[in-house]
Amino acid sequence: MKNLFLSAVIVLGGLTSFASTSSVSNTIVKTISIQDEYTEVKLEEVPVAITDALKKAYPDAVLSKAYKNEKSEYKLDVTVGDKVGNLFANADGTWIKK
Repeated sequence: MKNLFLSAVIVLGGLTSFASTSSVSNTIVKTISIQDEYTEVKLEEVPVAITDALKKAYPDAVLSKAYKNEKSEYKLDVTVGDKVGNLFANADGTWIKK
């Protein structure tokens, strides 16, 4: 009799574990990649305000290349000593953090 009762408990217990539902959550992650298209411009086409701001902020900097996007923002390839980096500026010489 004990075996019959024990078997019934095991079977019913097993059925309840299959009957339980687990919550399924769908998480939607949207990734937006904003990349401005820059086109290379001649160094002579870089506004004087930007070159003056560059000389003031980094006196030893050498401007090697310049790029411009449709918003008139400039990307500057700059070398200071043995370090190479990029700076971003508006046409009026204001630095932009990117």
